[in-house]
Amino acid sequence: MYDNSFGGDIPQSLNTLRGLEELDLSHNNLSGEIPRYLATIPLRNLNLSLNDFEGEIPVDGVFRNASAISIAGNDRLCGGIPELQLPRCSKDQKRKQKMSLTLKLTIPIGLSGIILMSCIILRRLKKVSKGQPSESLLQDRFMNISYGLLVKATDGYSSAHLIGTRSLGSVYKGILHPNETVIAVKVFNLQNRGASKSFMAECEALRNIRHRNLVKIITACSSVDFHGNDFKALVYEYMPNGSLETWLHQFVPEGNAHGQRSLNLLQRLNIAIDVGSALDYLHNQCQDPIIHCDIKPSNVLLDNDKNAHVEFGMGSDLSTQGDVHSHGILLLEMFTGKKPTDDMFNDGLSLHKFVDMALPGGATEIVDHVRILLGGEEEEAASVSVCLISILGIGVACSKESPRERMDICDAVLEVHSIKDMIDET
Repeated sequence: MYDNSFGGDIPQSLNTLRGLEELDLSHNNLSGEIPRYLATIPLRNLNLSLNDFEGEIPVDGVFRNASAISIAGNDRLCGGIPELQLPRCSKDQKRKQKMSLTLKLTIPIGLSGIILMSCIILRRLKKVSKGQPSESLLQDRFMNISYGLLVKATDGYSSAHLIGTRSLGSVYKGILHPNETVIAVKVFNLQNRGASKSFMAECEALRNIRHRNLVKIITACSSVDFHGNDFKALVYEYMPNGSLETWLHQFVPEGNAHGQRSLNLLQRLNIAIDVGSALDYLHNQCQDPIIHCDIKPSNVLLDNDKNAHVEFGMGSDLSTQGDVHSHGILLLEMFTGKKPTDDMFNDGLSLHKFVDMALPGGATEIVDHVRILLGGEEEEAASVSVCLISILGIGVACSKESPRERMDICDAVLEVHSIKDMIDET
């Protein structure tokens, strides 16, 4: 139930869901105290981040495990286990919560129109330190940059510099003076609900991570525009070859003629390795696991050498296994050339099922023959066929319906490496 417009208290009626394992109420406008009954439900994951909760946090049940809960962006919480690094609760806060709890026990509260889903997924955001203002996140790593400099760099955010649009803002190409650095400026539309919180969440996630296959953040800007309105933007290293989306699906100018860009088999394997390596780093090599939440071709950017760099999307498929599923679908899309939203996928047929039914014998019949340069010699064509069966099999294994049956991301990267080595030897 993340990213809606739910407000007020968490309803008492949720207490009836005694088998609930994962609950995500993040990115809403919920307020009041965190209900004590949540500690009595066998929750494995609980995400209450980016709301307006206040008062003392429970210390039992799921709240005993700091890695199982996310409460970032609720600046008026106190107490809890030491790992959460929340301030101590004052006597007034404890007294207020005790009185509020008594009232809630005597006044039944309905669901207020909230529709419960049978499967609710989680995004685990890194905890924001409560001992400092959220704006200090910018001071830890990013240099200061003014609104005026970004205006100049993007020629006043002209449409000619527009690279693309996102749900919470737009991305522009710019040239940052005086060093003539080519940049990509992600400007957040603060009129959209959740944009400001997403800006801070991205700053928090990006300030401590470094990997060659993640888009490098140069700086951030939290300021006001020339009219006195709040302004927030992230400045990234510019990727000259654009997004994987354009290479897979769009007609683009090439030289003096209009045609289709193409990626050969080896290039696609390299991109698959790059994206998988970035996810393995985020999930398994960071101090706290970070979930990308929005792996798709438009968030995979290519540099001059067509190395892939993953751009943070901060979307809503909120689990590490959700990332693995998205990676699997990305592999299937890369090698079949078909979008998961293609018109052919309806009445129960999905991209996953389409490929699964074709394997192993029909692998070469469903690949993107138009843009993948396949081998012509008989011996070379045989190894290409084995390669396609293997890579599509990895995509299917990563995108299985049951999260428990999906391939681990580090195993997927190793297997794609093996496929690439096989192609290199032919």
